[in-house]
Amino acid sequence: MDKEVFDAQIAHLFAQHEKFLTRKNSAVEEGNGIFSRWKHPVITAHHVPVYWRYDLNHETNPFLMERLGVNAAFNAGAIEFNGKICMIVRVEGADRKSFFAVAESDNGVDNFRFWDYPVRMPQVPENPDTNVYDMRVTRHEDGWIYGVFCTERKNPDARAYDKSSAIAQAGIARTKNLVDWERLPDLKTGSPQQRNVVLHPEFVDGKYAFYTRPMDEFIETGSGGGIGWGLTDTIENAVIDKEIIIDFREYHTISEAKNGLGPAPIKTEKGWLQLAHGVRNTAAGLRYVLYAFLTDLHDPAKMVRKPGGLLLGPRGPERVGDVSNVTFSNGWVARPNGDLFIYYASSDQRMHVATTTVEKMLDCVLNTPEDGLKSHICVEQRSDLIRRNLEMMRGFNLPR
Repeated sequence: MDKEVFDAQIAHLFAQHEKFLTRKNSAVEEGNGIFSRWKHPVITAHHVPVYWRYDLNHETNPFLMERLGVNAAFNAGAIEFNGKICMIVRVEGADRKSFFAVAESDNGVDNFRFWDYPVRMPQVPENPDTNVYDMRVTRHEDGWIYGVFCTERKNPDARAYDKSSAIAQAGIARTKNLVDWERLPDLKTGSPQQRNVVLHPEFVDGKYAFYTRPMDEFIETGSGGGIGWGLTDTIENAVIDKEIIIDFREYHTISEAKNGLGPAPIKTEKGWLQLAHGVRNTAAGLRYVLYAFLTDLHDPAKMVRKPGGLLLGPRGPERVGDVSNVTFSNGWVARPNGDLFIYYASSDQRMHVATTTVEKMLDCVLNTPEDGLKSHICVEQRSDLIRRNLEMMRGFNLPR
């Protein structure tokens, strides 16, 4: 195409992108009283700036082709920063490599815009990352903002023909401005693999505390699994000598195959509010859903209350993507007025938001029955609710 058409096409690309970014979002009532989903995803691959994907030089790209494509934008950490809600998004290029990029919004539900450049994450000199993803962001009481993320590298013990075996560990970096990051050594534990590691926002007994997820293999938990807990004397060379499990996997539950903590917990008067994902196997493959629980305010490794069942699972178009039937969260933001924004990805493809309040989430966690673990117990739980409600209904003129 000639230069005039080329320039016109660039103008069209930017205009369409701006129209997409400024699209208003709206809440969709769920009817469950806990949270509201929102109509549109809040981050997608299409949110990525045009100038990240296209070469805008007519001489080097005369047909205005996308040179560096983006496949997905998902699994984002989240933080309120300088009065805006910022997500540290996992952006996956067409080449399958993931990287981090900050997108911000004034209201947290629409008009998310990426900063000019993605995060330039420093490397561990002796062991550079092959791939990085799924950052959990923690504003720690030591004054730093920490990002703990999965760093993936090829398994050095794999056979020469095996191009897929990998080792996952927890990378650690810290920042004051979300732009300049200091890379620290990876977390060291006794587990062969670590994923879904989260830094607790306060010191515990004068030490840094981590939620872990020990695994034997890259995908399969093996003898590991469960949400773990461990302490380290220092963050600059973090070593956990002892991991304990605070939330176990259970047979025939939403987390029988795997479970892992989502974002850093929220401190409340009644304890630490936690969000996690659970994984079970189905005839159609693994299914990822979200659930919540509460740990002790003074001993965060002590479970206080864990309601049964899922909090949020994939619905409708959320079920379709690169890895289908998945909801995954590693970011939420509790605002000073009590509003809670839960950011979750669907099917390794895009980001959504569900809104509620901390008060509602606490009520949900504290007053929803725990998992009975057997069908007959679950029937008794439901029958008890029905009996009590039938008594209440006698005072109302309700259809049955």
